[in-house]
Amino acid sequence: MALGKDFQRLWLAFAVSTSGSFLAFDAFSVIAVRVLHSSAAQVSLLAGAGLAVGALVALPLGPWVEFRRKRPVLVAMDVIRFLALLTLLPAYLLDALTFGQLVAVSVVVAAANIAFTAASGAYLKSLASGPDLLVANGRFETTQWTATAIGPPAGGAAIGLFGPLVTVVLDAMSYLLSALTLGTIRGTERKPADRPAAFRAADLTEGWRYLFRHARLRMLFLNTCLVNALIMATAPILAVLLLGELGFPTWQYGLAFGVPCLGGLLGSRLARRLVPRYGQARLLPILATLRTCWVVLLAFVPDGTAGLAWVMIVEFALIICAAMYNTVLATYRLEQTDDRYVSRMLSAWRISSSATTAALTMAWGAVAAWLGTRGALGLAGALMLVTPLLLAGWNRQNETRSTESVRSTDS
Repeated sequence: MALGKDFQRLWLAFAVSTSGSFLAFDAFSVIAVRVLHSSAAQVSLLAGAGLAVGALVALPLGPWVEFRRKRPVLVAMDVIRFLALLTLLPAYLLDALTFGQLVAVSVVVAAANIAFTAASGAYLKSLASGPDLLVANGRFETTQWTATAIGPPAGGAAIGLFGPLVTVVLDAMSYLLSALTLGTIRGTERKPADRPAAFRAADLTEGWRYLFRHARLRMLFLNTCLVNALIMATAPILAVLLLGELGFPTWQYGLAFGVPCLGGLLGSRLARRLVPRYGQARLLPILATLRTCWVVLLAFVPDGTAGLAWVMIVEFALIICAAMYNTVLATYRLEQTDDRYVSRMLSAWRISSSATTAALTMAWGAVAAWLGTRGALGLAGALMLVTPLLLAGWNRQNETRSTESVRSTDS
């Protein structure tokens, strides 16, 4: 299905920048450990603080993005990320790199990521609709999982050969290439929502208010933020279990998470086949439930080769379900959101997700100290099993009622 040259360029820009991001996956942690000799607590702080403070900084960006044309915003966020990351290179070469600079750069990049996501969702909705929107989101999801499978192993090899800053520089260059690609788009962009006469404090929370007025979006929002945060919170715990307690070699650890990411390619394609047959509204609660069934199994990883196979099978199943869910979710929430609120809704969603992930990631370190790694993984898995309760009453809600009420209220 042809989506036009403008979409192809948007997709190419996304592919380039996403590839750079996953090539530099965990690069800040590597720099903190190998260059700055930071402690485990500092590395955890770096990961959590970047997300949390970045989310706070991004709070006013949702309204700012909503009332502007989206392509210039996308280019600006790419340039900001490029410049922020590039500041690390001279500091490293001059032996002046500090932990504070790493945290500051991570905050800037996190905030720019949120603004970019808010603008790109609104811009995509102006380029594709109906079945095309599902196809477009499927392609983005496929690209995301391909980069996840290839990027970290390739980045690890590059760091081993060329030093700890190489993937950061490549990531910076990927944002510059993305900005240049977006700059080649020549199509006329839809006019943004009219700016209010004066900024109001209430504008900062409009994205959340929109989500909570829409019953089904509210359910999906709460469910997705909690499940994604629990998945991310278990990542460092699982690393300690596999690399430390079970003694997996580094190459096996990389294999255990790289190969299953190919399930993302399968999941995104399956979603595009299932939606025409069953519909988005019917699929979403089913897929949301399926993706919660797997993390609890990671608490029972055995030793040796059987353990490697166990992790790969569990992660493969989780990623297939997550990819299907993400593809359908991305399409559904864009279609259910009034055009005048898309950027603010996406910004609120991303800020909440980042903040929840940061909080649970730091909290789960304490849980692991209390219950042990397997206990922490088991508790996270058990909590995930009850998250489908957040979708209770799904079938009693009308899909378009909230959007229509918002339109009638505004008019």
